[in-house]
Formats: sequence, C-alpha cells, structure tokens
Amino acid sequence: MSDAESLLQEVSSYLKPKDVEHIRQALGFSDSAHHGQLRQSGEPYISHPIAVARILTPLHLDAPAIMAALLHDVVEDTHISNAEVAEKFGKPVAALVDGLSKLDRIEFETKEDAQAENFRKMLLAMARDVRVILIKLADRLHNMRTLHSMAREKIERIARETMEIYAPIANRLGLHEIYQELQDLSFMHLHPTRYAVLVKAIKVARGNRREVVGKIQDAIRQRLEEHHVIAQVQGREKHLYSIYEKMQSKSLAFSQVQDIYGFRVLVDNVAACYLALGALHGLYKPIPGKFKDYIAIPKGNGYQSLHTTLFGPYGTPIEVQIRTSEMHKIAEAGVASHWLYKTTHTPINDLHKQTHQWLQSLLESLSQSGDSIEFLEHLKVDLFPDEVYVFTPKGKILALPRGATAVDFAYSVHTDIGNRCVAAKVNFELVPLRAELRNGDRVEIITASNAKPNPAWLSYVVTSKARSQIRHFLKTMHFEESAQLGERLLKQALASLGVKPQDIEDAQWEKLIKDTTAKSRMEILADIGLGRRLNMVVARQLARMSDGNGHEHSNSGVITIQGTEGLAVQFAKCCRPIPGDPIIGIIKKGQGLVVHTHDCPTLRKGRGGTDEWLDVVWDKHINKPFDVSIKLIVANQLGVLAKVAAAIAEAESNIENVHFTNEGDYTTLYFTLQVGNRQHLAGVMRGLRGIPEVVRITRIKAAPA
Repeated sequence: MSDAESLLQEVSSYLKPKDVEHIRQALGFSDSAHHGQLRQSGEPYISHPIAVARILTPLHLDAPAIMAALLHDVVEDTHISNAEVAEKFGKPVAALVDGLSKLDRIEFETKEDAQAENFRKMLLAMARDVRVILIKLADRLHNMRTLHSMAREKIERIARETMEIYAPIANRLGLHEIYQELQDLSFMHLHPTRYAVLVKAIKVARGNRREVVGKIQDAIRQRLEEHHVIAQVQGREKHLYSIYEKMQSKSLAFSQVQDIYGFRVLVDNVAACYLALGALHGLYKPIPGKFKDYIAIPKGNGYQSLHTTLFGPYGTPIEVQIRTSEMHKIAEAGVASHWLYKTTHTPINDLHKQTHQWLQSLLESLSQSGDSIEFLEHLKVDLFPDEVYVFTPKGKILALPRGATAVDFAYSVHTDIGNRCVAAKVNFELVPLRAELRNGDRVEIITASNAKPNPAWLSYVVTSKARSQIRHFLKTMHFEESAQLGERLLKQALASLGVKPQDIEDAQWEKLIKDTTAKSRMEILADIGLGRRLNMVVARQLARMSDGNGHEHSNSGVITIQGTEGLAVQFAKCCRPIPGDPIIGIIKKGQGLVVHTHDCPTLRKGRGGTDEWLDVVWDKHINKPFDVSIKLIVANQLGVLAKVAAAIAEAESNIENVHFTNEGDYTTLYFTLQVGNRQHLAGVMRGLRGIPEVVRITRIKAAPA
C-alpha cells in the first residue's frame, strides 16, 4: 500500500466520507503542484506533505488541518498563490497555509532577521488558530527525520533551532511524544558520536536490567492488588536526550544513571492516585525531596500526575508516575486532545484555557516588541521548561519560570501592578524586587501611584510578559518625552523664522505628515526630539506652506533646560554640565538633545554645522540634583577621609562614588557628588578647602576613570 493510500485509510477511520473526499482532492492538487520536484534525498517532493499529514492523523485532526498539511508548501515552493488555495479549498484552509508559509519573498538584512520574522508570522497565526503550530511541528518532525542528506552546517542550524524553539513549543502544548522525538533527533544531529555511544550503552543496559525491571513491576502490581487498587502498571524507558541531560547536569557516567527505567501506574480516579501512592510508599521507601504533586498543582501545559522516586531492591532508585486514564490522555496528546478525545471533561477545557492564555500573552509580546529579534528573545524566555509555584495573598496559585523574581510576579498578576510596584513581601518579609521566588512562597506586591518601571529591571526579569511590558513602557515614555522636546525645538525654529506656532493650521500639518510618510504629528515631533529630523528643516517646510516664500527672520528662540525632560535630554559625560554653567545643545540622531558646557573639549573638536547646534539656557527654578566630579589631593593622615566626608555632608551634598590613588605622602581622591548648581558646588568646595589636610581641590569635567 502506498503512503497516499495509507493516509486516506487512516483519515477514513475517524472522518466522514465527505471530508475524506476533500482530503483526496487536496492530495491530488498538491501532487500536481509539486510534480517534477524532488527532495534532497531524491524522493518525489509529495512524499513530504503526505508524511506530515500522516504524523497528524493519530491526533485525529480535522479535515481542514489535514488538507493544510498536504498543501503547506504549495504557496512557498510552486507557482500556486494563496488566493487559488482559498478559491479551491476555502478560506479556513488558505488561512492555515498562509500561517505556515515563510516570508521568502521579502528582503531582510540578515538571516537572523528573516528567521525571527518567520517565527513572528507563524506564531501570530498560531495565536489565532493552534492547528498552525500542530502542522508546523509535524512538518519539522518529518524534516528532522530526513535531515541526513543536507550539508553539515545546515543540519546543525536546523537541529539547534529545533532544540531551542520547536521542541519547547511542543512541550508547552503538552505534545509529549513529539517533544521527546524532536529532542532526541536534535541531539542525534548535533552530537552524532555521543548519540551513537549512548544508544549502544542503553541496548546493553536494557538486556542486563530486564529481569530486575520485571520483578519490580510484579511487586508493584501485587502491592496495589493487596490495597484493592485497580490499576495498569507499565514499564517505561527514559528517552535518550533526558538521560544525556542528566549526565551533563550532574557530571555522571552512564553507569551512574540508575533511573533509566521508570513505571507508570494508571488508575480510575484521583482518590485512587493517592491510595496507590500510599501503597507504594509502604512497599519501597520514598527518597526525601523527590515527590511532586502535579495533580493538585498542574504544570502550565495541563500535565497532571503524581511523581515519586523510591529506593528499590539492590539500591536502585525507581521513578513512578501515578495518574488517571484521563490525565494520561492529556499527558500524551496535550492540546491536541481536543481533536483526539471529543469529550466535555473539565481537564481538557482547563488545558485549552491555559493554552489560550499563553497564546494571548504571545500576541501581547508581538504587539509590543520593537522588532522580530526582540520578539524571538521573548519567546525563548517564555519557553523556559522549569516552573515554580507561588501564592498570591488571596491563596491563588501562579506558575512562573524558575528564576522568576518579585517583578515577574507583579506583571503576571496585572500589567498595572508591575508598572507601579515599589517593594515586595515574600512570606510576610520585605525582600528586594530582584529576589528569586521559590516553590510555595507567598508573595505580596506593594505599589505606589506615582511609581514607574526601572530600566534596571530588564537585567533580572525572566518572563516575556515582564520584559515586553517594561520595554513597552520605557519606549512609550521615551517617545512622549521626545515629542515634548521636539515641540519646544520646533517652536524655537519657527520663532527664528518669524512664524507663530498657533498660526500653523491642521491642514498644513496633515500635508507635512503625508509628504514625509510619518504616521502622525507626534511622530514628527518625537523624531525632532530624537535628532532624526532637524527642527529648522521641519519649520521651513511648515513656513513655506504658510506664506509660500519661506522668508526667514533674525529673532531666535532659546530652549530652556528644566532638568525634568527624562530620556529626551541627556547631559554629556565629557563635561558634566550643572546649572550655572554656560551651555549649548546638540541634536544627536537617536539620542535627542545632548547638553554640553561652552568650554567642553569634545565640543571644540567636533563642532560642525550650525543647524544641528542649539542655544540652550538653564531654567531659573531647577530643583534637581546633578552629578559633578571633583579631585582632591590630601596629606596622608589618620581620619582625613572621614573629615572630607563630613564636610561634604555638612554642605548638604550626597556622595555617589569615591575612589583614590595613593602616592607616598599624598593621596588623590576622586568624588562624584550630587549638587543643585554651581553655587552649591562652590559651597562644597569652600568647606573642603577649610580642612588643613586638603592640599589642592579642582572640579573635573570628565567622569573619573
């Protein structure tokens, strides 16, 4: 029987004749479209889509999904368009095919950009319809099974991508068998020698341990019968990559890995699970710390089971999983159990809710990521395999990735809680926001209405939701601040042309937006603030629209620096300006307005055209501390550092940083202080000069090395 006939026979076992006929038509269409094409192995190309469809039939996927599997490469690799697929087989099938098609016709700067954008598109389609990823996983599984004919470099790239992205997605969706096979195949292609050695060792161990495994299985059955627990007992072998992972993580030789074999106990109901657990703990002693209750607290992918490790005969550790038959169905098929088991049982409904929530969080990351590579980073973080379970103050359980912090918890509760969090209590004690959470922690977040995310949080949050929300907030804040600065810069430029900002009509702005292909007035103003557009150029464009001659006037506006502009205004590190210093500003692309002192050495070296330089002055009512650096040469005497610190504190200045170099009888001290203005700094320096041990004191413009 051919593969095509086998496929039609398999779908006939669970689909209606009308659906089977539609699949037969899709098969013929795909065969015709791929006619003459060969795979790298030399086989006719149609063998691949048929194999992908056959991987999906054990999951009992519906007719549109099987048809999309057969047609998934026709748009990408043949002359057929998606519109033709829609016309022939309907929009639902075409939507699935479109979600699976790569973006090969779009030019990208790098392979990484292309890969990231392909994932972005696929996962956006997946968020709308989970069948997209089920088909894609089947496609990747067949490609991994037939990877041998490709170049070594390509094999490694595809295998690494599978290990990092596709296998974890399969795990996240609860597709246990596909997940394990993808991991094993990736391991085989990435480390062929290690794989071969391990396969050989397992074959030998299988023969040596068969008798022991049989005895343990019989003992488990007998103990369960004695306790009147009706159960199926199955022996199972750990998959290859999980054995290798254990050897790597614990630096073990293969002979030291004892729990290659485990046992699965299937019972009728939840009560029987715990009864079976008690019976087995009476048969063999449990190993402390090796018990996990995934029934009371299911994994994020819906998996439920009791896990325990026992001291077996001959000192062999025995890993046992205890679950109901319903739990076993979900453990094997995951989210695909919706098609495989047409039931209304609660666990499957809960699983689909959890999957939907995860897909919605993906959509959120998609909408807030600045680019595809950033989104791919969020996705990899979100596919973290290990989880910790923590409690809210009301007793609700939240599952977070291992290594999650109080900030991750705050964002998982609600975006607003994350954006406004200022402190956290874990088990009723105050902890830093960066504190890692552990299983069973009770976490409470303290918020403040005026609080906002700190960019430093990005260095320790691990969830994609926290990372994307923090970045989104910072970008929005930067955009708004830049737009405010851009508006002030534009007003200055318009004033120099003798045009009043209020005289610029909406129609003029609309024409400018259209001419510059900007999305809005705010975008143009933000671009001015970030240095992507010159204020004088935009002012001239608006002025020309106003009077038609672009006549310029000599009166010029001046930008007032208030110190509260945030990210839109930066104070140059090369000269560290403080209020009272004569200053000048430069617009730097992507950075906004950078303020320098008039006598800045960098300014003297690099000053260019006049359009990019702006006259700026300090606001008279600035009430904000500024960093300034000073250098002191002091005599080496006992207590001199304490005297200097006391004098700085007495002058109401904070010490941000201090370091020193010792030169025999004298020491050079470098301080970074916080002062309000030049007068405040003069007061600090006056106080320091009054210390007898201070030989010399100077302000240094550049940050200390």
